[in-house]
Amino acid sequence: MAATDVVSPEPATADRAWLSLLDRLNRSSVRRHFDAYADIDWDSPAFALDPEDPRFELPDDDPLGQTDWYRRLPAATRARLGCDLVASKMKFGLIFESILKRGLLEFTATLPNRAPEFRYAYHEITEEAQHSLMFQEFVNRSGLDAAGLPRLLQFGSRRVVTMGRRFPQLFFMFVLGGEDPIDYVQRHELRAGRELHPLLERIMRIHVTEEARHLSFARHYLKRTVPGLSRRRRVRLAVAAPVILGLMAQLMLRPSAQLAAKYQIPPAVLAEAYTRNPQYRAQIAASLAKVGALCVQLGLAGRPYRTLWRLLGIDDALEPPRKSPV
Repeated sequence: MAATDVVSPEPATADRAWLSLLDRLNRSSVRRHFDAYADIDWDSPAFALDPEDPRFELPDDDPLGQTDWYRRLPAATRARLGCDLVASKMKFGLIFESILKRGLLEFTATLPNRAPEFRYAYHEITEEAQHSLMFQEFVNRSGLDAAGLPRLLQFGSRRVVTMGRRFPQLFFMFVLGGEDPIDYVQRHELRAGRELHPLLERIMRIHVTEEARHLSFARHYLKRTVPGLSRRRRVRLAVAAPVILGLMAQLMLRPSAQLAAKYQIPPAVLAEAYTRNPQYRAQIAASLAKVGALCVQLGLAGRPYRTLWRLLGIDDALEPPRKSPV
């Protein structure tokens, strides 16, 4: 569908649907919210965190876990590497949510009095703060020194924050780029049926419960506002979307450069597990399928933009959803 083919609902109908959604999200945030310390018994013996616990070993369907290199590692090293991957993703998640919270504060600063979005945004900021506390506490108790963002990406993150005020549609595309892939992976882990460390399982269940609200708001905000953007802004958004989504998915789903260096993962193994692995490409596509479908619906992924999706290796995310590859 071309950008000019998108037709907005009648204003009154759109406003009623939007207000109804915000009301549901707000009521859900009041009824079902979590506190990082009241709702997790960190000192429970069952939650004791040993990075060499075998439950942290990568499963057979993990891209790196499938490699002969990983399977030949001593059991304790396999577990420690798996725990380090979890800790590094939580550290990155914490940094991502810091950007998200600051961007949401910029977004709310643009809202007039009585704007219905204000209350929901502050619910989300509060929930993301609790997630950050959970993630950092896990990192601390793991005893592992999880790294943050590389310096160049730290600089870029400051520009993302300002988008909450200057270009909120681009900001919420960034939000989906960070939240959709990790939500996909966590839901798969919770459904897979294998034994998880109980502390990790508790954190993931809290996270996916509240992220469902955050994802719903971002998607519906884009559906509501993108059709009314100027042509210039629509072009900017269409060009930026695949770049943001491709980068964020890679950051969320594969080991960081620091972690690869720490465990001396050979470049050939990383290429086998990720760069040349069709299963990993399918995993990336599946993790971006919902936001890819949204971009198609909003007319942001037609020609010539689809070419950019293909060059970035994520054009499969624009196809109809298939059976999960993981």
